[in-house]
Amino acid sequence: MSLLRVAGRPMLASMFIAGGLNSVRNPEAVAPVAEPVVRPLAERVGVLPDRTEQLVRLSGAVQVAGGVLLGIGRLPRLSALALAATLVPTTLAGHRFWEAEDEGERAQQLIHFLKNLSMLGGLLIAADDTGSAPSLLWRGRHAAKGARRDARLVGRSVRAACRPGATTGGIKSKLGI
Repeated sequence: MSLLRVAGRPMLASMFIAGGLNSVRNPEAVAPVAEPVVRPLAERVGVLPDRTEQLVRLSGAVQVAGGVLLGIGRLPRLSALALAATLVPTTLAGHRFWEAEDEGERAQQLIHFLKNLSMLGGLLIAADDTGSAPSLLWRGRHAAKGARRDARLVGRSVRAACRPGATTGGIKSKLGI
C-alpha cells in the first residue's frame, strides 16, 4: 500500500469518526436540524426507523464503523461508499445555506456545505480506488482476452498438425490407395 493511502485514508476518516461518535452519543442535539431531511427519507425507505433520533444514531454508527474501517484500510471501497451514503443526507440537513437569512450564517453554512461536498468527492475517489490491484472488471476482461488468445493458438496447432495427414490423405485418394 502506498504512503499516500496509509496517510490519506485515516485523515479522510477522522471527521466521520468524530462526527459519528457525537451523533451516537447525543442524537437529540442533531435531531431538530435533521428533521426536514429525515421525514421524507423515512417515508420513501421503509426499513429506516421512524424516529429522527434513531435515524441520527444509526447514521452516526455507520459513520463510526465506516470511518474506522476506512482508516485502517479494511474494506476501504465499501466503507467509503457507506460514508458517502451517510454524508449526502447529513449535508442536506445540516448545511442548508439557502435557508439562512443572515449573510454571515449563510456564508458559514456555504463553507461547510462545500467542505462536505469535497469530502464526498474524496470518498467517491476512495470508493473507486483499487489499491493498485486490478479491478474485477479488468481481471475478467484480461482473462477473456487470454482465453481467446489460447483458443487461437490451439486452433493453429491443430491445423498445423493436421496438414501433413490431410496432404497424405489427399494423395492416397488421388492414387486410389
